[in-house]
Formats: sequence, structure tokens, C-alpha cells
Amino acid sequence: MRIAVYHNLHSGGAKRTLFEEVRRLSPRHHLDLFSLSSADHRFGDLSPFVHHSTIYPFHPGPRFRSPFGRLNQGVRLLDLLRLRRLSRRIAAEIDAAGYDVVLVHPCQYTQSPLVLTFLRTPTVYYCHEPLRKLYEPPVPRPYRKPSTGRRLLDGVDPLLRAYRVALRRADRVSLRSASRVLVNSRFTQENVRQLYGVESRVCPHGVDTEQFRPLDLPRDGTVLSVGALTPNKGFDFLIEGIARIADGRRPSLLIISNYAESQERAYLEALAAERGVSVTFRTGVSNEELVAAYNRAALVAYTPVREPLGLVPLEAMACGTPVVGVREGGVPETVRHGETGLLVERRPEALAQAIRRLLEDPALARQMGERGRRYVCEQWGWEQAVAALEEHLRAAAGG
Repeated sequence: MRIAVYHNLHSGGAKRTLFEEVRRLSPRHHLDLFSLSSADHRFGDLSPFVHHSTIYPFHPGPRFRSPFGRLNQGVRLLDLLRLRRLSRRIAAEIDAAGYDVVLVHPCQYTQSPLVLTFLRTPTVYYCHEPLRKLYEPPVPRPYRKPSTGRRLLDGVDPLLRAYRVALRRADRVSLRSASRVLVNSRFTQENVRQLYGVESRVCPHGVDTEQFRPLDLPRDGTVLSVGALTPNKGFDFLIEGIARIADGRRPSLLIISNYAESQERAYLEALAAERGVSVTFRTGVSNEELVAAYNRAALVAYTPVREPLGLVPLEAMACGTPVVGVREGGVPETVRHGETGLLVERRPEALAQAIRRLLEDPALARQMGERGRRYVCEQWGWEQAVAALEEHLRAAAGG
């Protein structure tokens, strides 16, 4: 097939997923890339696997500073209009090139890319998650608690209202325009059904089990967690859980992130110091360093808020490391409770008990790690994932 690939992703799990899809589709199909300059093209570089790359210049307009910050909603609205015009142009160029199908991944500005609205070529949109900031309340943080005056102004600000209405419409219309919508979990499938009224198909991604593998390194007793330093990743809950473990037995915590919000890091550092938890933050690590960290950790703790699926538990299990996760979102679809790890409710005491259980029973942790490795190799390999994706691409293309 001749496949056009479109995305506007920053670094992270979604881009890693697209990288693996493109890398494994390229030997059997003709792939061309269409993207924006605002995307992260260094992380998970796709250029070695496509015949041609077209990168369109696009960056958000300059922002106003206080006391004129409210005008930024107008700037964002203009950005959305510029993005719409550019998306129309990109769609026209893709349609004119005669591709069989377009594989579309999200846009960092609108989630569901506006290009879907204009494409006439059949499209397969991989929706990793809905545009959560429109449909879910923000995770509370003391550093971003708005004043009463700001809340009142937000309620009457015409620019803010216009931007939110336009963004919601762009996201909903774009997703509904896709020929076929794929999602990563049953949890996301239900969200898409409720929020967009669209029936999607579950097409789980995979794990590179050759890269993420046991290395026979000594375990150092550390609890590892991986994810962007943002409120949705739930690192504060993890710190609270570890703090419930007695001083003499309390493990240190290592958090590895590809992206960090400075205010969130400061908040977590202060919380850890107050609770007596030793925490180390690392950013910008290589894949090799990440694999080594998975192999050295006693266990991986994964506690995000309503995470659609999450690569972290799968990568950890592929490395033979047991996982303690929250029983919410898509996490229960990856971690088998009592077999490859432990699932807990969002209560610090329950999290502490699960972590302590694995730390105090190395034989159990080792057994769960071994089972996790077998489970991921059997159920979550990229070969199966890309084979399923190919079937969806062929079906959308009419073949």
C-alpha cells in the first residue's frame, strides 16, 4: 500500500508508538511523512523509514505577559484558525498524491488533527486518548489554584469562551471525520463512545521485547516510576504511598521523565522532603539507560490518573520487573493482578502495603517478573500489533 503518515506529536509514549508502527510497516509498504515543524522530530526520528518527508512550518504565536495575559486566548484562537488553513492545504496535497490510506496520529494542539476534517483519502486515526483538558477536571495543585477573582473573570471572558468552543468543535468534528478510529484500550474505547458518540476499534500497541529485556543486573532496592512530570502522572500519590512505609524499610524513589514542568517538579520535591521520602529525578535518559533502570529497580510503581493504557508497565514487565499499579484507567488491561504485579485502589496505605509486600518477598517479586516477561512476549509483541494495524489500514483503503 501507499500510506501517508500524519502527526504533530511531541516526545513521549504516543511518538514511541508511531515510531514502532512506521519502522515495522516500512519494509512492506511505501510510506511518506507529513508533519509540522512544531512536532518533535528528533525523538523517535521517522525519516529513516519513509521515502519522503514534508514538514510544514507552524509555531504558535507569541504570548502576552501580565497584565495582558487574557489576550492570549485570542492568540490561541488565531493559532487555531491558522492551523485550520494549513490543515486544509496539507489534506489537499495528500489527496492529490493518490495514497491508498492515511495513518493519522494526534496533534499536540487539538488532539484529533484538523487534517482529518479535510481529507478525502480514507483515514485511520489512532486516538491515544480524548482531549482530556476539555472533558475532565484538572488534577488539583496548590500552585495553580485560581483566585476567586480569576474564576469570576474566566466565567465572563469572551475570548476564553470562544477559544474553548472552537477547540472542542475542532476536536469532535475531526475525530468524527475519520474513516476508522483505533484506540489503545477498552477504557479509551468507552471514553470515545461516551464523549464523541463514535464506535472505535481496540488495536493495542506493542513493546520492543528485544530492546526491553532482562539484563541480569543486580537489583538495588529502588522503586522506579517513569513518566512526564505533570499532575496527571500521579507522582504525588506515589510519594504519599512510600511515605507510609516505616523509616527503616522505606525505599528510595527514582523518577525518570522525558518532560518536566518546573512547577510540578518543585511541588514534588517539597512534598517528598516534607514526607521524608528520598527521591531522585532524571530527565533526558537514553533508551539504553531506561532499560538498565528497569532492570536495576526492585519494582516499578505506576500511579497515573485515569491513564488510557501506559507503556511503562509493559516495558517494565518486558524487562522482568514486577509492577505495582493503580486499579483505574487502562492499567488493569496490562498488569495481571497477582501474576505479573499488584493492583491497588487509590489509597496511600494500599499502595504502601503492595510495595512493601514485593520488597519483603524477593522470591515473589522475581516470580512476577518472570511471568511478566513471558506475558508481554506472548501478548504484546509489536509483530502482532502491527499485523492488526495493517488489517485496519487495508480495510479502510477498501482492500
